[in-house]
Amino acid sequence: MQFQELHLREEILRAIQERGYDEPTPIQAKAIPAVLEGRDVIGSAQTGTGKTAAFALPSLHRLKRHSHTRCLVLTPTRELACQIEENFAYYGKYLDLKLGLIYGGVGYGAQRQAIQEGADVLICTPGRLLDHLSQKSLKLDRVEILILDEVDRMLDMGFIEDVRRIIRQCGKNRQTLFFSATMPDTIRSLADWAVSDPVEVSIDIRVSPAETVDHALYPVDAMVKFDLLVHILKKIQNESTIIFFQTKAGADRIAKWLQQHGNNDIAVMHSNLNQRERAKALQDFKDGNISTLIATDIASRGLDVRGVQHVINYDVPQHSEDYVHRIGRTGRAKTEGDAYTLFSPDQMDKVQAIETLIEQEIPRRVIEDFNYRIPPMTDIPGKPKASQQRRGLMGRGGKFGRPRR
Repeated sequence: MQFQELHLREEILRAIQERGYDEPTPIQAKAIPAVLEGRDVIGSAQTGTGKTAAFALPSLHRLKRHSHTRCLVLTPTRELACQIEENFAYYGKYLDLKLGLIYGGVGYGAQRQAIQEGADVLICTPGRLLDHLSQKSLKLDRVEILILDEVDRMLDMGFIEDVRRIIRQCGKNRQTLFFSATMPDTIRSLADWAVSDPVEVSIDIRVSPAETVDHALYPVDAMVKFDLLVHILKKIQNESTIIFFQTKAGADRIAKWLQQHGNNDIAVMHSNLNQRERAKALQDFKDGNISTLIATDIASRGLDVRGVQHVINYDVPQHSEDYVHRIGRTGRAKTEGDAYTLFSPDQMDKVQAIETLIEQEIPRRVIEDFNYRIPPMTDIPGKPKASQQRRGLMGRGGKFGRPRR
């Protein structure tokens, strides 16, 4: 299928062609026709499947020209809100429409102005939107299209009751587009309450790593974990890398240690930083001004950063699904990438939970030229010794990691 076959407006097709896309992704091919028909949609798709365009393109088609606030997008984080706004802005650049961003951590002035000017599309995080609603600066009764994105992430962040409050203030005669990477019972219950006679679109709902990502576990004693990180970074120096941490304090601490070791080509991104600092860190990383982004899971979902070559999990994720989201930051758009997860023996339960989720064993590897001090554990408890497992970060072709095509 080609985009022309979806019968989108010429202005939108022109923007799509300028971005270099000819064929819609599976989620786009299935969701767009249903949205254009005015149907409610429940979409189950992993990040990186083109989900944002699946709701942005047909919504822009239906809005057509400037009027008043008719489309509301709810998303869990500021970064995702900004990225969604970028997509709406790009694909709608030849349409007479206005956009507004509503999120916390910044002043209210520009947001109030966008509301007063009747931004056709408001992209919001739940907390700040509720602030505007409580201040009576905005009403949602005329919203025609309600888009809920990354709903499972909003559940994880404790926003579900806020989302329910917002939905109740939207007009009943609306179209609701509901997107979530996973559909646990709580999310399914919310979806059944929020939508009416929906078209259900499920694309690769089984949680699994992309085939373009070469991922492995690197067992290491906690005492030399930082040393192993430094060793890896020296081998992949100047290549685009995201290092994930479980906590904000951990991210700050390791960033400080790396700087003390002479590595200043880094930036930090987590929720304790203000919006300007977070936006600068992300933009510098996107632009290649820095090669390494140190982040918490705030950067694990939805952010579209092209050309990330490596992901390093300094901490094994607390939630198994976050493993797939983290390593999915690399190996995007049919390119190849490498993901390394450092773990100590006391984290074996988390490792096994991840392997159960993705229905595969993750290879254990060691680095031959690193001084571990204590020999790393490469065998899986309760299973035969993996004497044939690859050793060392030698990858394919005898080089560190995966050879580039």
